[in-house]
Amino acid sequence: MKKQQANKQDNSMQEIIYFAGGCLWGVQEFMKHLPGVYATEAGRVNGLTNTTKSSYDGYAECVKVTFCPSAVSLDELIAYFFEIIDPYSVNKQGEDVGKKYRTGIYSEQSHHLKTAIEYITRHDDADKMVVEVLPLLNYVKSDAEHQERLTHFPNDYCHIPKQILHKYK
Repeated sequence: MKKQQANKQDNSMQEIIYFAGGCLWGVQEFMKHLPGVYATEAGRVNGLTNTTKSSYDGYAECVKVTFCPSAVSLDELIAYFFEIIDPYSVNKQGEDVGKKYRTGIYSEQSHHLKTAIEYITRHDDADKMVVEVLPLLNYVKSDAEHQERLTHFPNDYCHIPKQILHKYK
């Protein structure tokens, strides 16, 4: 995959997709360095309530990724995501266990979901993969202490090996 720089000033070409891949710290650190990615934001997605203030009930830790599709195709972005997850693991990535650590791809755009499903079904073992591909129901931005956590505290735990985490830095 060829590294291209997106024009960060061109808002007309931005699209948004949400990736859940275990602990959001590592997912955000990895995604923010990818070609064509304008911005990342740590958050929670598709919970059972409208807020996470009292509970994370049903929410998955995720990263909101704003990207430029002319600089990185959605298919490429999904392939990058698959570099950092175990798509066969139910509610677990690395040492993190629980429903909030499930893997998933979420969007308000039906073509994003279609692309994600097509990406998965191209694999011979697609029937064994447990990556959710669902419409975005709700999203809550994480508190400031969770934004770019590994940038501020690079020695904090991360389930993604460091050589992969900084592969595109």
